[in-house]
Amino acid sequence: MDSLASPKPPLVLRIAQFPLVRLLVLGGGLFFLMAVHGGFMIKLAGMPWLRLAVTVAMVAAALAIYAGFVLLVERRAVGELSLAAMPRELGIGLLIGAGLYTACVLILMLLGIYRIEGLNPWSFMLPAVVMALSSGIFEELVFRGALFRIVEEWLGSWISLVVSSLVFGITHLINPQATLLGALFISVEAGLLLAAAYMVTRRLWMSFGFHMAWNYTQSAIFSGIVSGGVSEPGLIRNTIQGPVLLTGGNFGLESSVIAFLLCTTTGVVLLVMAVRRGHVVPPFWERQA
Repeated sequence: MDSLASPKPPLVLRIAQFPLVRLLVLGGGLFFLMAVHGGFMIKLAGMPWLRLAVTVAMVAAALAIYAGFVLLVERRAVGELSLAAMPRELGIGLLIGAGLYTACVLILMLLGIYRIEGLNPWSFMLPAVVMALSSGIFEELVFRGALFRIVEEWLGSWISLVVSSLVFGITHLINPQATLLGALFISVEAGLLLAAAYMVTRRLWMSFGFHMAWNYTQSAIFSGIVSGGVSEPGLIRNTIQGPVLLTGGNFGLESSVIAFLLCTTTGVVLLVMAVRRGHVVPPFWERQA
């Protein structure tokens, strides 16, 4: 019995499904939304609750845009945002992200570099919620959900890991106190860690958790500078005196060898887990062969 061939999708859809086009449309659209959010945050300075409301709304919009694009253009289920996996994987990411930064600070305390002088009111921990939520969701959707995933489908996991890590690090050079060393460190330590978290689970929740918890713990609790951004006081009043190689200087702890070693090691462990689970994607020419 003859079988009916599946009809070809329309030409416009086939063009939209090409990897480079998807990357430009989805990644570019999400990046633009992230930039718009940053503009709103500047205009709403001094209005914390309104900033939080706008952030929640725009993060929800970004997730909806991502899911809608995957459903309508890529024509598949949005497995990387599976709600069933969210509680466990997001929780693990939050715990490890906060734990990694706390471990870095404890090492600095043992070396006598980080000293606690006192505590600020609990309200000092609130402003960082907006920063952690927006950076954790927007950046992961752009750099892991769009850039890493789409390049991986096209050129394979290893090339995508290098490309997404480098782009992620380079974008941090726009921050006010950015340094080339800090951008390089972020490319390796965070680029590897966050991409490996996606590879091992094939979902974005753990990456969301890592990113949000690291940034929030750094700023809201330990009063650290986040990736060369503007320094804002958090819960702990501190003094930090020591070599830049250990403290990260004006860029923040991401530019220190301590964070580099701890985060890169964690990323390598996750990457090994991903390889053992068979989650490494070969490039398209190997799949065709």
